[in-house]
Amino acid sequence: MSSSSVRPVALVTGPTSGLGAGFANKLASQGYDLILVARDVERLEDLAGDLERRFGAQSEVLPTDLATQAGREAIAQRLEKGVQFLVNNAGVGLVGEFWTIDPIDLQRQLDLNVTAVMQLTRAALPPMVAAAKGRIVNVASVAGLVAGRGSTYSASKAYVVSFTEGLAGGLEGTGVQIQALCPGLVHTEFHERAGLELASLPKMLWLNVDHVVATSLEDLENGKVISIPGLQYKALTTVSRILPRGVARRVGSIVGKGRGRT
Repeated sequence: MSSSSVRPVALVTGPTSGLGAGFANKLASQGYDLILVARDVERLEDLAGDLERRFGAQSEVLPTDLATQAGREAIAQRLEKGVQFLVNNAGVGLVGEFWTIDPIDLQRQLDLNVTAVMQLTRAALPPMVAAAKGRIVNVASVAGLVAGRGSTYSASKAYVVSFTEGLAGGLEGTGVQIQALCPGLVHTEFHERAGLELASLPKMLWLNVDHVVATSLEDLENGKVISIPGLQYKALTTVSRILPRGVARRVGSIVGKGRGRT
């Protein structure tokens, strides 16, 4: 990426598929240059070439494992130089009951879903606040709002929601916007990589990537801190707040196939 670029810069984690790719494409189409962060360098370079051909966007490719301290520190150092938009999208779900999963895998999930979001947001904010301008989207999940859709995954996304809501209050008046994006089921590689079998779920529960990204950006424009794409998920989360926690937990488990995942 040219240092003389006058285009704003967006850093997207996990951009090689799914929501990350959706954000990378949409932001490139809106005039952003990109910093692309994931482990697969070949897919990152393919995406960078595609974004340049289609939108004229320049991309900085940073192959990094955000589940490691060294990886998080490397990206944090880049963010400290300043970007205009950060999308904390990288995350992972696990198959199996909590007590059967290797503790190393559980720790990697926590480091990717929670620690990376916290550390990258911390690195990005000082230059944004100094410039009185910037946007951060932390990709959470309906699982962070509705109990019963897996223990550690739901807990990690609940952290992202609470963390983002708390920061939104502190950032009020600074010119910096932050959002927790809480999609339900989205047609991406996420569930396939996690080994989750969800084919039996009703079609009405599935969202497409473009709709989720468009909703997120529209909600940012409207100052919404919590973005919940899809009327079905707005209804589900509203009902879950009204029901007793035990009932809401059972409903969430049925809708999200809570058994056998964490």
